[in-house]
Amino acid sequence: MKRTISFFLFTFLAANLAAAQEKKVKVYISADMEGIGGVSTWGIQASASGREYEKFRRLMTEEVNEAVGGAFDAGATEVLVSDSHGDAQNIDVELLDKRARLVRAWPRPLGMMQGVDDSFGAVVFIGYHAAEGEANAVLSHTFTGRMTIKLNGTTVPEAGFNAAIAGDFGVPVVFLSGDQTICEDAKRLFGPIETAAVKQATGFYSATMMHPEEARGLIRAGVKRGVERRGGLKPYRQPHPVKLEIEFKDTINAEVVSYLPSVERPRGNTVIFTGRDMVEASKFLQVVSNLHP
Repeated sequence: MKRTISFFLFTFLAANLAAAQEKKVKVYISADMEGIGGVSTWGIQASASGREYEKFRRLMTEEVNEAVGGAFDAGATEVLVSDSHGDAQNIDVELLDKRARLVRAWPRPLGMMQGVDDSFGAVVFIGYHAAEGEANAVLSHTFTGRMTIKLNGTTVPEAGFNAAIAGDFGVPVVFLSGDQTICEDAKRLFGPIETAAVKQATGFYSATMMHPEEARGLIRAGVKRGVERRGGLKPYRQPHPVKLEIEFKDTINAEVVSYLPSVERPRGNTVIFTGRDMVEASKFLQVVSNLHP
């Protein structure tokens, strides 16, 4: 009899533990600044020396807070935020939603995705921008602004590289905010995710802006929908091994990187590194990104 009771008690506790684990929903938020509503230039808004930088630090933090709120509205139990712009110390820690935890400063091996792993259920990109060379895209660039990136032959923006890191852990991107160009690129790469075009770019610097309150409303509602839909969205996975191709603006950078073992240099300004997975590719990119012209 005692054995029977013990068995049923164990089964009951195990079932409750499994149910609790099933309900746990962790959301990862990676936040950049160029795609924040109202941001148009580095010189005025998006660099620490800019005349309006302090204002846009606050607006970046408020957009992140709406994303955090949307995630919890959708049932999130934990949110990790990655400050991923400039020196990665932009988000105001005092104004950040108290329910979130924050990753800040460089260097870190997974870059803009530091801390993501297979325990997360969804990834959200806030304030993202289009890739180097894209037209009708505010401040379009890729990482340092001195390179373009291909993964297994496909040119990707920062969102694509970062989504592939999450994809290695089986985590889908469910939402992205920025201008209309990166929103369109995200849907082309990742499928029917939720997006919020918080500005309409007409050039590299110029765009038509909406009021910050309107942008924040779109973000909160979109993140909520995205997290709720996470089960129907697919991770952005890259085949292994991962072929990372970097084309530099400065040929000397490619020359120096080519001195590293296992690096090919098919053209003067281009190098290729083949990593076992996206974690290895990311670590290589972090080294390369710290090169100076």
